Amino acid sequence: MAELGAISLWIALALAAYSTVGSVAGKLRLSPALVESAQSAVYAAALALLVATLSLVIAFISRDFEISYVAAHSDLAMADRFTWVAFYAGNEGSLLYIGTVLAIMSSIAVWRSPEKFKDAMPYTTAVLMLTLTFFLAVTAVMANPFDKLPFVPLDGEGINPLLTHFGMFFHPPALMAGLIGITLPFAFALGSLLAGKTGDEWVDAGRVWGIISWVLLAAGLLLGSWWAYTILGWGGFWFWDPVENAAFMPWLGITAFIHSIMVQKRRGMFRMWNIVLVNVAFGLALYGMFMNRGGSVPSVHSFGSSSLGWIFLIFLAVGVVVPFAIFIWRYPLLKSARNLDSMLSREAAFLVNNMLLLAIAFVTLWGTVYPLLSRLTNDEEITIARPFYDQVNGPLMLALVFLMGVGPLIPWRKAGMASVRKTLLPPIIGGLATVGILAALGLHKEYALIGFGLATFVTTGILMEWFRGMRSRHRSSGENYATAFLQLIMANRPRYGGYIVHLSVVMVTLGIVGTSFFSTQVDVVLSPGESVAVENYELVYLGSVETPKGNRTEFTSTVQIFRDGDLLETVRPKRDFYPSFNMAATNAAIRSTPVEDLYIVPSENLPDGSVGFRILINPLIWWMWVAGPVMLVGTVVALWPTRVRAPAPVPNLRRFTPGTRPTTA
Repeated sequence: MAELGAISLWIALALAAYSTVGSVAGKLRLSPALVESAQSAVYAAALALLVATLSLVIAFISRDFEISYVAAHSDLAMADRFTWVAFYAGNEGSLLYIGTVLAIMSSIAVWRSPEKFKDAMPYTTAVLMLTLTFFLAVTAVMANPFDKLPFVPLDGEGINPLLTHFGMFFHPPALMAGLIGITLPFAFALGSLLAGKTGDEWVDAGRVWGIISWVLLAAGLLLGSWWAYTILGWGGFWFWDPVENAAFMPWLGITAFIHSIMVQKRRGMFRMWNIVLVNVAFGLALYGMFMNRGGSVPSVHSFGSSSLGWIFLIFLAVGVVVPFAIFIWRYPLLKSARNLDSMLSREAAFLVNNMLLLAIAFVTLWGTVYPLLSRLTNDEEITIARPFYDQVNGPLMLALVFLMGVGPLIPWRKAGMASVRKTLLPPIIGGLATVGILAALGLHKEYALIGFGLATFVTTGILMEWFRGMRSRHRSSGENYATAFLQLIMANRPRYGGYIVHLSVVMVTLGIVGTSFFSTQVDVVLSPGESVAVENYELVYLGSVETPKGNRTEFTSTVQIFRDGDLLETVRPKRDFYPSFNMAATNAAIRSTPVEDLYIVPSENLPDGSVGFRILINPLIWWMWVAGPVMLVGTVVALWPTRVRAPAPVPNLRRFTPGTRPTTA
């Protein structure tokens, strides 16, 4: 497997390099055969990387400890189901995964490229394959997952205990695929500029690949939050971890891009701005991969100390400077078809929305890099903690939610004040009513009131748009309301898919506001038979069972949950200790409802049988996890292709001379 995998990796590198050169040479020499050959090399490179990936997976399953990477990230005690997680647990495997994903995405992009983009496609192919060449060269030369050890150990070092969680099957691969996926819309934009095609030829492909990258990053971020919530024992879901920030920032950039590209698609506007946005998103994605590979910040998510940081830093610099240089070169040709007619329009709302997204991204970037800058300038690392992000980004995010509710309700081009007031009045009344009711019930935290009011404002606007559309279809065609609702969505999938995604953002907002302002935390040590009261719950600790395993010791505690004297549930939170890693991994017991989570996690098992517990009540966080599936549904609806009806046949009429009687065929 080592030889097959290594050979396949080098073959893929050669094919990617050939495709890069062949695409440009074929375009410049006007050789369609060379261009076609270079595109075929894209498919062949993807096939070679699939062989390399399969080789590494088989090596893990067979526990081929002669391969250094397999020995470092697995052992005989590891269950086979964790093979996929072990595959990308370190730099070497994750780089192979990134290269494979980019090759597969590039193959699909080349295969499905729009006919109207044919002239620029060789340059897009070259950009994709140049990026792939970089990753494969680094993998083959500096981080080869098929390198062998001088001797074969009897057992491996084992997999990181924090990775033995269901969320790890999807969280890292989704984030890595989302980060490298931003290369696709970036390559279409840059290929268009290089070919001198400065119109809207690349917009459709850029939008589709932008949305795909967006949903991969969004799903990865939510899964990462869920992983942190259930296994790290924080009781929280993020706390602005630096490496998680490195995925959040490009997500913000690509979010701005997919909103703005809709304006270019519909109105022929923001051509220059969209090039800037996709360049920024690509630069932030490269920074995210640098943060993961360089080991420059401490994080539970990073790959630790690595010698790859400098090479990724150079690639980051090239990936930012060169695209903006090309943008400046083509700047005179990038005039939009139309200008902004009014600041009171949907286009203007999208533009302000973009500014807020970028502001949040760059505030997050500053907070992430400031510790590095302080270390370089003062020989003292100053850490930026959660309060900074909450205080600066919190108001910006609330403003963003407000615009998310306003933008879709304002018409294109120009809106009158009277029509805007009429459209926005019901959502505003709904939001203010929510604020008033909550204040009357005793809630007086300003930001929480604003958050709940904005959530109602956005939801009311979306429901109002759906109701208007359903009522219109019901009146015009006689459809019942359920059929009218489904047909309404099918008639304009991008619009209503976007509304569904907006609802998922509202759900995330509810979860963040609920846990940020109303959580209760109690840390307590309980002996068997003792109990503790937390708000309206009473928890009784019955005892723990210690179970030795091959590579760990499991401590399973039993806790009964009572409310108003009634037994609600018996839960068994668990804590596993791994001696070889000197590390513990916890599995919290979570009683989850739409109103609140009761969160119980063991933090320490003492020799006398007592256990230290962290107990939290997290209101509304259930909505954050439900938001993920809702977001995926909305994305699928927005991307689902519209069936194009064939044009009606035109009758073949014979031409006739004026003044004579026509005859039909």
